Amino acid sequence: MRLGIPRSLLSRNIALLVALVAFSQICSISVLLHFVQRPRIERASIIFADYVKLLDKTLASMPPAEARTATARLNARAAAPPDTPADTHPSLGDFFRTWQRDVFVEALQRHLPPDLLVRWEESRDGKTLATDDEAAQERLWIRLHAAGEPIWIALPMTADVRASGITPALALSAALALLAALAGYLLQRHINEPLRKLARAARRVSAGEKPAPLPTDGPTEIAQVSRAFNQMTEALQQAEATRALMLAGVSHDIRTPLTKLRLAIAMALPRGSNDALVASSESYLDQIDTILQQFMDYAGSGEREAPQPGDLNALAGQLVADFAGLGHEFDFDEGELPVFEFRPVAVMRLLMNLMQNALNYGRTGLTIRTRRDGDAACIVVADRGNGIRAEALERLKSPFSRGANARTHSGGSGLGLAIVERIARLHGGSLNFRDREGGGLEAVVRLPLNRPAAGPKDAQPAERT
Repeated sequence: MRLGIPRSLLSRNIALLVALVAFSQICSISVLLHFVQRPRIERASIIFADYVKLLDKTLASMPPAEARTATARLNARAAAPPDTPADTHPSLGDFFRTWQRDVFVEALQRHLPPDLLVRWEESRDGKTLATDDEAAQERLWIRLHAAGEPIWIALPMTADVRASGITPALALSAALALLAALAGYLLQRHINEPLRKLARAARRVSAGEKPAPLPTDGPTEIAQVSRAFNQMTEALQQAEATRALMLAGVSHDIRTPLTKLRLAIAMALPRGSNDALVASSESYLDQIDTILQQFMDYAGSGEREAPQPGDLNALAGQLVADFAGLGHEFDFDEGELPVFEFRPVAVMRLLMNLMQNALNYGRTGLTIRTRRDGDAACIVVADRGNGIRAEALERLKSPFSRGANARTHSGGSGLGLAIVERIARLHGGSLNFRDREGGGLEAVVRLPLNRPAAGPKDAQPAERT
């Protein structure tokens, strides 16, 4: 199974720091064992070997009676002690203890004559193998010579062999490693905080809001990124203000000759002379005016409107009643929704566009449903039209995109759903399409209930004429 690489910068740096600390600890322990502990054990084995050889010479030179008396005091025995099986699953502490023991026994045997054998005996299941010392857990047996016969005696062990100091050293190393990892974690969290602020500010910019300038007093690299982001935000705001001013000017400059053209047609063609031509001309002028209005709506999409607490059910019910007054009936299935903050004019435009689309292309089975879905308010506008292919759903949300059956409907520019998409994103929500059960199409808008309200932008609204 392939291990996945951590995705976040915090987890990657912590993993790297832990790996480096572990590697340094392993190297330190290796140096400690081979260049500090092994020489100590070698020196202890030389001293112990001299002691054993002196004891062997002393017992060998004694008269038989005195030798037997001395060996009895030393708890000597003629039979060799049993071999202790090696532990196949040693713990970390046992590993260092057995390593030092093996090094000591090997060095001791190397410094003793071949006829003086060394054997280690340790307890099994926590019970000592000795018959004379119930407190002993480990013993080193040496084969000596007394009265011309080989005997085995147990000799006391030195502290170097028992690894009495290695356990505190390991514990201290582990504590230092944890301390380093904790310090790295806190340091990385401190470094990541400006990045989290940058991500939140970028999301607010993408939603059409104006975030507060990012602080530029942190580390040099982070400060450079924050400064560049602040400059980008200012440039976007200036570009948006220029766009709004340009569209307002275009709208004004085009609508003025359109108004004059209406008057010229009315004056040139008196009532009753050519009513069909007049109606056709006014229809074309109305289409031009509608397209201009859609461009203005798409350019604005409610960014300058301040969010305020409102009742989405009441807003939808008012639009249903307005459409009913024009002879277009929508079934309204009202769900329970709390009062939450949204831009009422922008959301009204969103619903009107969806209802007008359903009226133009669905014609029958017109329905509006509201409901709460977790922390979001959902409003669904449905119809019983011919539906739409799944691959074309996202394309319709792009500006100037129109469905295949839209060619029979004039007067639009393909911005209706793009306006809906922008307003939904401005509120931190989404617009999605899905097939309606039983035929038709459903447009589903999700608006978050607990999203912090953003005030209007600093730019002044463009004058609409």
